[in-house]
Amino acid sequence: MERMTIPDLSRRSVLFGTGALVMAFTMRPALAQTTQAPGDETQNFQAVEQPAPDLPGSLKTNPNLESWIRIEASGHATIFTGKAELGQGIKTALLQIAAEELKIPFEGLSLIGPDTVLSPNEGYTAGSHSIQDSGTAIRHAAAQARDILIGEAARRLSLPVEQLRAEKGTVLGPAGQKLGYGELVSDHLIEGRAQPVSKLTPAGDFVEMGTPRHRIDIPGKVTGGAAYIQDMRPDGMLHGRIVRPPSPAARLQSVDLSGVETMPGVVKVVRDGSFLGVLAEKEWQAIKAMRALSAAAQWSEQASLPEINDLPKALMAIPAEDGVVVDKQVPVAVTRTQEATFTRPYQIHGSIGPSCGLAHLVDGLTTVWTHTQGVYPDQKAIAQMLGVPIEQVRCIHVEGSGCYGHNGADDAAADAALLAQAMPGRPVKVQWMREQEHAWEPFSPGMVTKVRAGLDDKGNILDWNYELWSNSHNSRPGTAGALLPAQHMAKAFPPDVPKLQITPEGNGDRNSNPLYAFPSRHVIWHFLTEAPIRVSALRGLGAYMNVFSIENFMDDLAVQAKADPVEYRLRHLQDQRAKDVVSRAAEMFGWKAGQAAPEGHGYGFAFARYKNLAAYCAVALEVKVEPETGRVRLIRASSAVDAGEVVNPNGVANQVQGGIIQAASWTLYEGLTFDRTRITSVDWSTYPIMRFDALPEAIDVDIIPRHGTPFLGAGECSQGPGGAAVANAITHAIGRRVYDLPLTRERVRDAAQKRV
Repeated sequence: MERMTIPDLSRRSVLFGTGALVMAFTMRPALAQTTQAPGDETQNFQAVEQPAPDLPGSLKTNPNLESWIRIEASGHATIFTGKAELGQGIKTALLQIAAEELKIPFEGLSLIGPDTVLSPNEGYTAGSHSIQDSGTAIRHAAAQARDILIGEAARRLSLPVEQLRAEKGTVLGPAGQKLGYGELVSDHLIEGRAQPVSKLTPAGDFVEMGTPRHRIDIPGKVTGGAAYIQDMRPDGMLHGRIVRPPSPAARLQSVDLSGVETMPGVVKVVRDGSFLGVLAEKEWQAIKAMRALSAAAQWSEQASLPEINDLPKALMAIPAEDGVVVDKQVPVAVTRTQEATFTRPYQIHGSIGPSCGLAHLVDGLTTVWTHTQGVYPDQKAIAQMLGVPIEQVRCIHVEGSGCYGHNGADDAAADAALLAQAMPGRPVKVQWMREQEHAWEPFSPGMVTKVRAGLDDKGNILDWNYELWSNSHNSRPGTAGALLPAQHMAKAFPPDVPKLQITPEGNGDRNSNPLYAFPSRHVIWHFLTEAPIRVSALRGLGAYMNVFSIENFMDDLAVQAKADPVEYRLRHLQDQRAKDVVSRAAEMFGWKAGQAAPEGHGYGFAFARYKNLAAYCAVALEVKVEPETGRVRLIRASSAVDAGEVVNPNGVANQVQGGIIQAASWTLYEGLTFDRTRITSVDWSTYPIMRFDALPEAIDVDIIPRHGTPFLGAGECSQGPGGAAVANAITHAIGRRVYDLPLTRERVRDAAQKRV
């Protein structure tokens, strides 16, 4: 396999390259910041030293043009982003945006991703904000850089700027004059704040944006190349392994290190409180030493986990702080009411590659390579854990095999950083084992939702009441208390205390307020103040469960009203873009009111606008159910999406398709299991996910064009509608609804038999 090397790249080496127009870095202290960064869902890590003007996207918090673009004397351009490639295809899309506005061929661009030395601080890559925020910033910065270059060419040629145009990295004059970007920047260093208004390329003139393009991150991933942090093997690297406690509340009482320290290849055994790790020359030596160390350790354990056999009751018994999401109650003439309760267990990210981190301590600087979603928050947390100034930690993002939210990536990075302190000068790689990933990553919280609708005599919804019970869905790093090894050190950092916050972006309450036009509504989040299990962000936060509950209930109300589910949704929608998405998905699927499915089959439909702020998505889906066994097969799906201006249609389609598949896996298979002391679903047999042989025959995606409109995040728009459409299709097939996730074979079989 190709080796990934650690690049010798620094801010100084990039800034002082010969003959370059540099638009890459701000030297202003990051700690003098006050404005929240786009994509930071609950915490504040990024701002500028004074309020920026009303700039678009992430220019609000990184307003200097030099934070985004560097043009070399050769004419080649480097684009900088603080958003991480997590498999959503943003490397390709961001370069397409820059190519369009800079008027440089796509092949003449390169991208540098999140790096606490090189990139703008854009907080977390989360909430489908990458194109919406970073893409918007890059587009405007590129357009302004292009106009600066045209202005410089006009000065040199003594021509009005109106007579010049940019094309393929060159400024062209009316009489055939040509000045390449490299010539224009050879003796210039341009910096300064972005302007609020940019001269953007009209959609009708697009050459690059809107064009399907193969993703540049894919080839290495499908050919066995070096694509992930798991593939990194720098020279002199030591292999690290961590001995995790056997249960969440366990603490290390004693351990005999003597036998392990003399094992072949073992370089160092590290103990700090209940943190226990080993370093070895070879990976298998590290694994064997880890196992021996685990056998030599004595732990105290206690029953700290809830009763899984009645998890909803256990969750609702946890002390709660009530947060009002929306309260617009008005008098309405209700003739009858209908209600339902839905439940979801804890779920994991299910990353195919267990988490990995790499760290190197040299001359007092700890450099950490990590597949975190936020290098700047990680830098702050790791520095606090190590007890060093933040400038002595550098975090660089490298893609990881699996993400989907806050999995074990940050913890693995912290593991590596802590072990690296014991061996200065040598890179240390920590690779988690499968059972560690399943047992120790932060889980997605269990949830309970209750919905009650007041209806008129035609079944129309007049009054909507929705309640949800859930912990916070975000305990991402920002302080050391969010890092697993820091919690286990002798001088332990306690976990951060989550706080209830009701914001437009949402958290556990994300998408709990339906987009439908109900005259009266009341939505409340019963925020669970204690977390019996470590929890954090899974793709979409609370949106999946909230949309699942709302859209299941909408189908039930449609049945009671003797209305077609699609028509019933349309009658409760006022947003025309939402109506267009619903109608288009139904048309693609061939949906017909009252149409009967083949024997054992069912049709399902669902819709949502992600966060009520981002992309619109509707999904129509067909399943086949074996009532005798409860086995569910996905047959086909049709999805319509409105993501505003679309950069790479292939990338949007990938995200919508992947979201539907992931949501189907959550809906049909996934649920954490545990006893009162330990997590028990520690492998793929005890925590099953969807396999290739269960994929549907087709998932068709149609993107509704919205040229000239803002980018709308699409990376998480289909999970809610996708999962709800699966459940609605199962209900249509067997004639009964299952209210408790996952919809396992046993639950589906029992529901089908009750119908009979």
